[in-house]
Amino acid sequence: QINLVESGGGLRQPGGSLRLSCVASGQTFRRYHMAWFRQTPGEEREFVAAIRGNGGGTFYKDSLKGRFTMSRDNAKNTVYLQMSSLKPEDTAVYYCAADLHLIQSSVRQFAQYDYWGQGTQVIVSS
Repeated sequence: QINLVESGGGLRQPGGSLRLSCVASGQTFRRYHMAWFRQTPGEEREFVAAIRGNGGGTFYKDSLKGRFTMSRDNAKNTVYLQMSSLKPEDTAVYYCAADLHLIQSSVRQFAQYDYWGQGTQVIVSS
C-alpha cells in the first residue's frame, strides 16, 4: 500500500510554467512505477507522463513531449511534473498514480495503476 498526495496546482496565464509534486508514503518508493494523469469534468482520464521504478525511463503523451517533463527524487519520495508553455487546454485536475508492476504496453492506461492521489487543480486562463 502507498499513499500519494499531489500539490503545486494553481492558476497560470497561457505561456506560463508550473511544477506539480506528488509525495508518497512508505519506504519502497523507488520500486514503484509512477505516472501523471489529468481529467476535466465529463471527459475521460488522460495519460500525461510516467516514469519507471528502479531507475527506469520515462514515457509521455506524444503531444506533450517538449513542454512537460516528469522526474523523481527517490530520497524525498517525490515525483514531479514540470509544465511549461502552458495552454488553456492544459486546464484539468492532475492526478498522481503508482503501481509496483508495469506492463510497458499498458503504461498509458489508467487501469494499469492501483494507487491514486486526490488530485491538484491546474487552471490556465487569461
